[in-house]
Amino acid sequence: MSILSGKNILLGISGGIAAYKTASLVRLFVKLGANVKVVMTPASKEFITPLTLSTLSKNPVSSTFVNEEDDNGVWNSHVDLGLWADLFIIAPATANTLAKMANGVCDNLLLATYLSAKCPVYFAPAMDLDMYIHPSTLQSFKILDSFGNIMIPATSGELASGLVGEGRMAEPEDIVTFLEDNILEKLPLKGKKVLITAGPTHEAIDPVRFIGNHSSGKMGFEIAKASANLGAEVILITGPTHEKVFNSLIQVIPVISTDDMYNAVHDHFKVADIAILSAAVADYKPKEVASQKIKKKESTLTLELEKTKDILASLGAIKTHQFLVGFALETNNELENAKDKLKRKNLNLIVLNSLNDTGAGFKTDTNKVTFIDAEDTVTEFQLKSKAAVATDLLNKILEQINA
Repeated sequence: MSILSGKNILLGISGGIAAYKTASLVRLFVKLGANVKVVMTPASKEFITPLTLSTLSKNPVSSTFVNEEDDNGVWNSHVDLGLWADLFIIAPATANTLAKMANGVCDNLLLATYLSAKCPVYFAPAMDLDMYIHPSTLQSFKILDSFGNIMIPATSGELASGLVGEGRMAEPEDIVTFLEDNILEKLPLKGKKVLITAGPTHEAIDPVRFIGNHSSGKMGFEIAKASANLGAEVILITGPTHEKVFNSLIQVIPVISTDDMYNAVHDHFKVADIAILSAAVADYKPKEVASQKIKKKESTLTLELEKTKDILASLGAIKTHQFLVGFALETNNELENAKDKLKRKNLNLIVLNSLNDTGAGFKTDTNKVTFIDAEDTVTEFQLKSKAAVATDLLNKILEQINA
């Protein structure tokens, strides 16, 4: 999954021959999971049709302040477009449009939207080589850079004039790569490795039966997604679950038993910067595992259980630079038990949730948590989606490690 997945991307198209490339660019954005809207200058419609772009983006295309064909005079709000966008990419950006952007000229919907945008703005210049190196164009680049706008550099190649040189708009694939790299480079967990455990563990009784719990793995998977969205390289060690994730920054390692998870975690803990152990690991396992299916002969069955390895405590005992986070699911004396676990297992932070809270715990899409850090600071949250809880958790971790 790309870092662009789920992003609202506004594509601004100005009137240059390179506008024909925007069909492929829109298609790439959509394929990567982005939500795409297009705003065009009137001149750009001479090079590519709004119908093509609306079909590919699955959204109406805007080019004027009012839809002229609509008798009701529907207003295309540049303010709404600017607020909607997570990223605004102007491609192609002609010399004319760049000069207007640099000088605050606002004579079409694209420029009005640019002046209203609150998000990062990228522009991909496209023009003939003499125009590209003209002092006025270079001055536009300088001014736009001072505004915080980001240029996607043009390349050298054959131009519409037939000349060969600099000024050719970057290819759609290169624009996507530039955006991904630029976004990742600025993310707070870029270059960090985050180790996460998720789901239950299954402890075999015989070849067909096991001891387990109701954990779905949802919380751990949301933490993994949120970590990757902040630029981290994620190692997700998960017990049996139906949850799926597709992200190039997330390496999924499936395990079954507590011993499996223990070994996998210790294989990767040394290289981790942050370890978040959200898995609901079984506390006990059968002392003896039958090699054949146990037949139902007697009215009762007695199993002798023994403790499983304490993965969290084992990491707390050997941690050096790692920021270690544990989870505590409690049903009584919640705060006291969580604080005790935090200290006993040498954690930096513990996430407490209670089965007494409606909407929290296993198999739900929501959770209600309390954070307790090593300084005994308690931060309580209301019921939220597990995705929102994951964001809160990573914000707390970043606050702690950057303090």
